[in-house]
Amino acid sequence: MAGLIKLKHEFTKASDFLVALGDQKRQAIIIALLDEKVIHQGLQVTDLIGVTGLSRPAISHHLKILREVKLVDYRRDGTKNFYYLTHQTTQIDQLKTLLNHVTEVMACNQQQERKF
Repeated sequence: MAGLIKLKHEFTKASDFLVALGDQKRQAIIIALLDEKVIHQGLQVTDLIGVTGLSRPAISHHLKILREVKLVDYRRDGTKNFYYLTHQTTQIDQLKTLLNHVTEVMACNQQQERKF
């Protein structure tokens, strides 16, 4: 039971990050930012229009969400903003821990079922 309470807290902690990752358009933005050709220089909102098919305001909205969960950041070069993936992996590490704990609980439950 204590393990389930721990999982509940971990899910709550990871909720915003999971929501940010769950959207297909944000996934497309993340994949575009992972491209080795742009990973060091970043992309502008106009670059992401072709990738996502979204309007400039919609892309800005998605980038804001990704910035809020510290997955994306930007640098300003004159009047241009270049977006890139951050090197902060805290949220990713928390998600890995959560998934490991879910797997452990599932394995434990499966072992319990075999005993019966």
